[in-house]
Amino acid sequence: MKKAKINTLTKIILLIAAILSLVAIVLLVTDLGRRTIGVNESKSTVAVSAGDTLSKILTDQGMTVSDVDIIAKTLKSGAGVTSLRADSDKLTFIRPRDDAPIQKIVLVPGPWKQIELTCDDAGIWKCETVEIERDTRAVFRTGEIRDGDSFYVAGGRAGIPAGILADVYDLLAFEMDFERDIRAGQEFSVLYEENYADGEKVDNGRVIAVSFDALRGNVKMYRFRKSDGTVGYYDQDGNGAIKSLKRTPINNARVSSSFNLRRKHPVLGYTRAHKGIDFRAGTGTPIPSAGAGRVVKRATDRGYGNYIRIRHNGSYETLYAHMSRFAKGVGVGTTVKQGQIVGYVGSTGLSTGPHLHYEIIKDGKHVNPMTVKLPAIGNLSAADKVRFNKFRNTIDDIVHDLSDHPNWFVQM
Repeated sequence: MKKAKINTLTKIILLIAAILSLVAIVLLVTDLGRRTIGVNESKSTVAVSAGDTLSKILTDQGMTVSDVDIIAKTLKSGAGVTSLRADSDKLTFIRPRDDAPIQKIVLVPGPWKQIELTCDDAGIWKCETVEIERDTRAVFRTGEIRDGDSFYVAGGRAGIPAGILADVYDLLAFEMDFERDIRAGQEFSVLYEENYADGEKVDNGRVIAVSFDALRGNVKMYRFRKSDGTVGYYDQDGNGAIKSLKRTPINNARVSSSFNLRRKHPVLGYTRAHKGIDFRAGTGTPIPSAGAGRVVKRATDRGYGNYIRIRHNGSYETLYAHMSRFAKGVGVGTTVKQGQIVGYVGSTGLSTGPHLHYEIIKDGKHVNPMTVKLPAIGNLSAADKVRFNKFRNTIDDIVHDLSDHPNWFVQM
């Protein structure tokens, strides 16, 4: 009796299994099945090349003029996209099968987002922007200046990416003269971000902290977000590390003549005060403004040649001379940002060769750009300084751990 019951149960199980197998086969060979479980889904990706337009690419995919118009309008209204970028954008077309109409288009305008266009059963296209989560890692690199090194050479040897080195240079230029402050044996370090997606590195992020053993002492800077949401760089005591003016406007330019109130003029031949610093650079090299301000003079004379004078606040002005030409749109009254190009290196006026003559005037008196104490931007409030001290200690602990294990990283 028990044996008969077992046989009946076995037959029922086998029957159910057969029915399920039949259903699975039906699903596989029907459109419903393909859509339900994604079997044989067809994908094709097109990289945008020079001369490609959205209309051309969509038409090549078999879409009608009406479809192209609707998709273009949907992209514009839903994602603000009005054109495609050659050698950058990619489009992926998804169909339920090779011979079916396109149901989904994915535009990838950059590594951290994608725009998805989907067509519903009623033929209506919808647009959605999807942010791709970044896997941000903090990595630590150290370097040492050797005989004959520039900062860039030493940094490259340490494995620091060129873009990060440029950012570090810009930060340190507020405190250091890279022509005179560099010596063999000096050590430096940088903690910076690397961004990953799906386990692959995509790009570098921001400089988190930097340290350099300069002649005037160790220079440290930390990137910190204040309670009001603004971000800046601060020294180890929480004072603003970004100064209102840069000591060296042109990155990596060599000093050819220093501030000297009793210099023998190379053209005139007699002793005459040199109230600025000369930076050797090739004709046409862009000249950035050392700080934010307003142009108060743009002129040409026998000595300075083509020159611009910028007022930064009630106390400070800077002057840039011997320009080959002025930057377009920069004239008297123009408001400029720190780093904005105001002209180009030349050899106009009393000059023996192409260079930038750079002056800082404080309260109407010329001062040495390399030694004058410059005002900082955005010092911390008392409350933010408490938060900063905790943050600095955390970063210092991270630096300590990573310096002992250079192949490690810290998840941000």
